[in-house]
Amino acid sequence: MVIEPVTEPVKGSPPLTVLYDGACPLCRREIGIYRGLPPLRSDSPVCFADVSGAQAFLALWAALPGWRWLALLGRLPGAAWVMERAYQLFLRWRPLLQRWAFRLDQPGLDQPGLDRPAPERPNHRDADS
Repeated sequence: MVIEPVTEPVKGSPPLTVLYDGACPLCRREIGIYRGLPPLRSDSPVCFADVSGAQAFLALWAALPGWRWLALLGRLPGAAWVMERAYQLFLRWRPLLQRWAFRLDQPGLDQPGLDRPAPERPNHRDADS
C-alpha cells in the first residue's frame, strides 16, 4: 500500500483542527503565532482547540466505555475544580516525568552502549577459506 501526503484539502472535508495544551506556556505562544497567520486557502480554515486540563479528560471519559463513571464523578460539586488544580500541579512535574518515562521506554538510549551488546561483525576471512 502506498500512502501519499495530503498537500491540498479534499473538497467537503472538515476544517483542520489543531489540538494543543493551553496550560503550556510554550504551546500557547506557538499557537498564538499560528492564529495570526491566514490559511493558504480561504475555503480550508484552521481551528484550534485547547484540550488541556480536567475538562478535556472529563469529555474523553464521558465518550469512552468503562470510563463514564469518572466523568460522572467529575460532575460532583467541586470535583472538576480539584481535578484542574491537580492537573496544574502535574504540569510542573511533567518534564521530569517525561524524562523518567523515556528512560523506562527506551532502556540504554540515554547512555549509549550500556544495555546493549556490541553487534557482531562477520568474519570475512572464514568465508574465503
